[in-house]
Amino acid sequence: MAKLTLRAECSSCLFSHSTSSQSPLSSPRRRRLLRFPPKNNLELRVICSIQERENVRETKRVNGLPVDKVQRAGSGSGTDSEGELSQESGSGEVGFDWDWPPWKNIPQRYKLIGTTSLAFVICNMDKVNLSIAIIPMSHQFGWSSSEAGLVQSSFFWGYALSQLPGGWLAKIFSGRKVLQFGVLTWSLATGLVPLVAGFTPGLVLSRILVGIGEGVSPSAATDLIARTIPLEERSRAVAFVFGGLSVGSVAGFLLAPPLIQNLGWESVFYIFSSLGIAWYLGFQFLEGQASWVGESIPRSQSTDVKKTWSTEELGDSLKDVPWKAFFQSPAVWAMIYAHFCGSWGHYTCLAWLPTYFSEELNLNLTEAAWVSILPPLASIFVTSIASQFADSLISTGVQTTTVRKVCQTIAFLSPAACMTLSSLDLGLPHWEVVGILTGGLALSSFALSGLYCTHQDMSPEYASILLGITNTVGAVPGIIGVALTGFLLDSTHSWSISLFIPSIFFYLTGTVVWLVFASSKPQTFSKRD
Repeated sequence: MAKLTLRAECSSCLFSHSTSSQSPLSSPRRRRLLRFPPKNNLELRVICSIQERENVRETKRVNGLPVDKVQRAGSGSGTDSEGELSQESGSGEVGFDWDWPPWKNIPQRYKLIGTTSLAFVICNMDKVNLSIAIIPMSHQFGWSSSEAGLVQSSFFWGYALSQLPGGWLAKIFSGRKVLQFGVLTWSLATGLVPLVAGFTPGLVLSRILVGIGEGVSPSAATDLIARTIPLEERSRAVAFVFGGLSVGSVAGFLLAPPLIQNLGWESVFYIFSSLGIAWYLGFQFLEGQASWVGESIPRSQSTDVKKTWSTEELGDSLKDVPWKAFFQSPAVWAMIYAHFCGSWGHYTCLAWLPTYFSEELNLNLTEAAWVSILPPLASIFVTSIASQFADSLISTGVQTTTVRKVCQTIAFLSPAACMTLSSLDLGLPHWEVVGILTGGLALSSFALSGLYCTHQDMSPEYASILLGITNTVGAVPGIIGVALTGFLLDSTHSWSISLFIPSIFFYLTGTVVWLVFASSKPQTFSKRD
């Protein structure tokens, strides 16, 4: 006698059937229908013998009902009811499981990394929108290059001011909470830009607020990665999260020109702002789902932190940070200077390349925007290669410090060489210049597997604060470099002198400092006070 039991959870009924071994599925000799109260899990399992499992596959019927009908019955209400099928010769098992929502079984660290990367996509969309909109805005309001540079650099005032507070707050309240604050802040401030564009102090203030919101985000992301991602996955995690910046640049440069031409320059700020607000509301919804916040990572890696802090406790936590030990470490100073050098080339090109392509190559707004897409688009491809390259070297036993030095050297020397070729009067066609700059700036993405992993390598506990320190200094080129480029352009009318030569200098000196002093060796800074 063979016995077949169908177990259904979240189902309104349970079919149980007992038959002879010769006809395990067809005889209607006994049938029961039981009802159970509802349960919020959907799972259907059939346990049967090996022979009966083959019969299920062949007939696709259970107790005279098609399997798909039994599956649909599972969408009603029910509770656990479990039977067993046994034969003297042994038994097997067939499982039919439906899990909802679809991300239920994804490890929590991957959920957090994915949503963080999406936030960074929106982040750079809000950062680059002004690089395109500044062209029609300058025409409308009569701004000179110096004034346009001042407006664009105001973003970095807030960006620099929020780095250290962002790193400290991420350590105290978790990067997840700080990231939500940052996204909401920069999104609301972005929506204010068209409303205050005619009033320069108000425009500058709105861009400062955008900078504050985006400034806390890198430290928040670094905290998430340091807490949840193991060393052998870290390069890919950093590349995936911060690679969202390149995707955001591409999306921003793609969407901004048609929006400006069809709806006016104001539209890019309203639409991009709404994307960030939608992300914030979506993240709030997901955090309320049990499948989202469920335990998926070890408690030792959890980002959960103390919920309430008194003023005295916050003050004590700030004093507990080993600031003196940080600044006594040559490796920390190497990170600081390398971050400054890389940011000089990145931020000045991000702000001025569309104008360079428009004026120097005589391209219209749409063409200049499309050409500006090429470096971040190529960066997406390079980032994936660099992260795999770095992680594979580490997994095969190459010292982490060596890997970080190699990657960062590629990130510095490649754009330096390409900018040198572009700044020389070699009579190259314009599109060859575009190709050279695209290649050099794309290869600078190796920094995501170099400098940007070193903070976590050196100290997972203080990674967010270390990034806050280096990113504070790294934001200075956004303030000085972007404005200085506009001033030099007005004074010399030379793109080589104003844009390329300063970047080349910092790339070369940064390479030397990095090779001599950089280290990814884990350090316990608290013991060095």
